[in-house]
Amino acid sequence: MRASPKTAKLVLASASPRRLDLLAQAGIVPDSVDPADIDETPARSELPRPHALRLARDKAQAVAVRHPDAFVLAADTVVGVGRRILPKTEDEASARQCLELLSGRAHRVFTGVCLVAPGGRVSAQVVEARVHMKRLSDMELASYLSSGEWQGKAGGYAIQGRASAFIPSISGSYTAIVGLPLAETVNMLNGAGYVASSSD
Repeated sequence: MRASPKTAKLVLASASPRRLDLLAQAGIVPDSVDPADIDETPARSELPRPHALRLARDKAQAVAVRHPDAFVLAADTVVGVGRRILPKTEDEASARQCLELLSGRAHRVFTGVCLVAPGGRVSAQVVEARVHMKRLSDMELASYLSSGEWQGKAGGYAIQGRASAFIPSISGSYTAIVGLPLAETVNMLNGAGYVASSSD
């Protein structure tokens, strides 16, 4: 017997502690965390916005197969400069390349969010924010790279960490830049009939 939306559990298809923290800010604690393991390589000629949406959908649907009676929430954040998708940096050289490209200019952050409800109904959207990064001095760049904070971060930086000192202005959702657009995600959950379980 399939669980009703009022009793169905919430599974977060992400290992990101930032997304867990953001959900907690809204009073939402997933019942379990089950990260998706998918190929995140951009398709040929794929642009940043559709890339973020596709990855969020792919992650949610991959995990929903394992949890057919649950709400499955997934997200993916992409940093774009024009038509170019910046990587999630895994080494210092790629982080330096990203930060040198972003230094002194504006760029866009796209976070795709996808929710698969019990029964398979899919809701998905992309939230876009514009970020302006100051021109980084050699000392600022070297200090940030030595911190290691760039590891695994889209575009080589985390706005909620040390890099906040490099960002004089943003336009759009701050929580989307961190990794999960909170207002839109809560609306999506409410619209699908998810009811957060009250703590004992």
